[in-house]
Amino acid sequence: MTTILMINLKSVLLLLAVILVAVSCARMVSRGSGSGASTLTAYSNVNVDEFQSLIADPVMQLLDVRTQEEFDEGHIAGSVLVDVNDNAFVDKALSVLDTQRPVAVYCRSGRRSARAASLLTERGFKVTNLNGGVMAWKDAGKALIK
Repeated sequence: MTTILMINLKSVLLLLAVILVAVSCARMVSRGSGSGASTLTAYSNVNVDEFQSLIADPVMQLLDVRTQEEFDEGHIAGSVLVDVNDNAFVDKALSVLDTQRPVAVYCRSGRRSARAASLLTERGFKVTNLNGGVMAWKDAGKALIK
């Protein structure tokens, strides 16, 4: 009887520990990166239509994080180019972006822009990433300029 009670007590304590860790992690995610010290970042991912609505707002900054060659092949009107693969990406982005204004970011498929969104969020930017990138934009029949 005592053995069963001890096993049940251990199970309850383990369950409580798991719940405490889960609640703690959920709080960190909901707060975002705040000071920039956290490895967790909080940025939004949106579909093409939501992205198009966001970038219609003149307050929104539009950032293309592809290569110059990709940008020249076609980009969303009003985009500023800063290649996320450039070692000086953060410095270059900080030199052309206003930290007080939100940023909409995209790349070819959404993978590089997700990385850029994380880097920018860590620097205090409010960032929205285009799911599917330019490929999704083109598939939805949206215009690109050269």
